[in-house]
Parts: sequence; C-alpha cells; structure tokens
Amino acid sequence: MSSSLKPPYRADHVGSLLRPDSLKAARTQWLDGKFDAAELRGLEDEAIRGAVALQESVGLSSITDGEFRRTSFHFDFLGRIEGVSAELGRAPDANAPSGQAFQPPQLKIVGKIRHGRAIEVEGFRFLKSVTTRTPKITIPSPTMLLRGGRAAVSAAAYPDLDVYFNDVIEVYAAELKALADAGCAYVQFDDTNFAYLCDQKMRQAMRDRGEDPEALPRRYVKLINAVIEKKPPAMAICIHLCRGNMAGRWAAEGGYDPIAETVFGDLAVDGYFLEYESARAGGFEPLRFMPEDKKVILGLVSSKVPEMETKDVLKRQVEDAGKFMAIGQMGLSPQCGFASGFQGNPVTEEIERRKLALVVETATEIWGSAQ
Repeated sequence: MSSSLKPPYRADHVGSLLRPDSLKAARTQWLDGKFDAAELRGLEDEAIRGAVALQESVGLSSITDGEFRRTSFHFDFLGRIEGVSAELGRAPDANAPSGQAFQPPQLKIVGKIRHGRAIEVEGFRFLKSVTTRTPKITIPSPTMLLRGGRAAVSAAAYPDLDVYFNDVIEVYAAELKALADAGCAYVQFDDTNFAYLCDQKMRQAMRDRGEDPEALPRRYVKLINAVIEKKPPAMAICIHLCRGNMAGRWAAEGGYDPIAETVFGDLAVDGYFLEYESARAGGFEPLRFMPEDKKVILGLVSSKVPEMETKDVLKRQVEDAGKFMAIGQMGLSPQCGFASGFQGNPVTEEIERRKLALVVETATEIWGSAQ
C-alpha cells in the first residue's frame, strides 16, 4: 500500500515519553520551589535531545519533545491561559486495587480567559531545531476547558456560557496561529471528555450534575470544529481519545458506541488516535461510522504495562478492524503516551523503546511504509 506523507503516519505515537530520573527529580524539587527554573530548562533541553534521538532511531516520522516540559499532559498548558486556575490533584495511590485510583488536576475558570502569550511556541522552536523530521505538538483538547460544566466557570466572568464558548475558540485559534507562524504543521488534541462519555458510570455522574450526556458529544464537536475552521490551511490536526492514563492507571471504560456516529462522522479532524489495547475499549464495530477521508491510528500497543505485544497479534487486530473500515485508512501506535504525568507509567525506557520499534516494524510490514 502507498505511504501517507501527510500526518498522521502509518507508525505514529501519542506523544509523551518516560522522563529520565534526573529530570523527574528536578521537576519534583521545582514544584516544591527548591529548584531553579533556568536550570530545569537546561535539563529539559538535554533530555529532549535524547528523546528525539530515541524516536528517530526506531524510525518514527513524527517527533515530539516527550512533553518533558510539563507536569501533566494538560495542567501546564491550560494553566497558562489567562483566567484559568489549575491545581494539581493528589498523587496516584500505588496500593489501590482499582485502575481508577487517581484524581487529575483540577481546573477552574476564575475570570475572562485570554490568550495573553504563546504557550507552546518556544518549546516547538527548540524541538524543530533538533530534528529533521516532522515535529508534532500535543496540546489538551479545547473540550478540556468545558469539563465541570457551569460549576467550573465563574458566573461573574461568564453569566452567558455561549460567550465563554466563543472565548475558548479564540484562545485556541490564537495558539494555533502562533504555532503555524513558527513553522508547526502537525498538532494533536488530547481529549478525555469524549471517552468519558463512553463510560456508563461517568454518564450517570454527568446527569447527576445536570448535564445531558446525549447532547455533550455534539457540543464538544461544535467547539472543536469551530477551532479547526480558524486553523491555518497547511496544519494537520488529529485528536487522541483517552480513557485516562496516570502511572499506568485508567479512569474510564466502555466502547466508542455511544459517541461514534457523531464524533467519527462530524468531527473535522484529519485523524483519530483511538485506544484499543484492552477490552475496556470495546470492539471495532464503531469504526463503520468513520468517513473515507479520515485516518485512524489504532492504539493497539499498551503504554501502561511492560508485557510486549507481538506482530502476529497486532496484524490480526488490524485485519479485524478492517472488517469495518478500509485498512488503507489506518495506522498503528501505542494507545496513549508513556507519561501523561511526569512520573511516568510502570514500564522501563527499554520497554518503551521496544514498543515504539514494534509499532514501526509492524506498520512497515502491513502497509509497506512507516509513513
């Protein structure tokens, strides 16, 4: 099959990577106010060069900075938007029996939100300077600013939520333009809200706080599409649908059935990164709603556990998915990043490398190219 030169690629990845121990220790001290920010930046630069070398060495075409400058995948980005208050949640409980044993960072809208400064541009410029391949920037989805509903948004700042909705669009449009002006052509939105709408317990929790889980997918699609309408034409935008990923733990379960027709059929992204590494993700049947002009990167390799997948099993899974959409529209990746929070998942750097290499090798054997 022919290669796919525009992102997403046949072999791709969600973005975050395991931090070196020295960087994790430095960030912990920095969060406690005991480490110099400039010195931390220098350690990040060095570690990012190593992360780039890792990605290039296994044959990936999309290169991220591993999210090495972040505490979590969304906390730092959203917290730098004017009017947003971001507080870290409690750490994962390593002794808890459930995979759902963590509380994510808490976000509140405390005033009018505004894009007062570029958030990821400086980091993108550094990344672009240390790779000859396609630099990819991952940012939290615009829907992450809708989490919590009315209660999470200051009524004094926004008596009308439609005004808030429009301000979210303008903030993201401004960031995408700043990134494009710096040369960025590949952006990934990381989204947990859509996947949480697949979980029946979470859907009930939404009803309990006065939200309609049947209406939310359309509202979220409307928001993201409004952002995409304002993006620079040459920029590819993909979305990763995540069920939670912190220290190898998860937050939601359930197949894509409740959202598939709306989210796959109407969302104006170039591609989807879909988690399919466990039974919690359900079957491939919802892929029948995927339009022919969209790409789907199947997250069949787990970033949560050290056990290695095999090429034969991955190939069979791709064939199974092919019963519901064209295999030519697909690619392969880990189901999530290896470190949505800076402490990382319970896998080693060697396992991380082997899993990324497996993605590239398997994709090449299936499609004839990792691109």
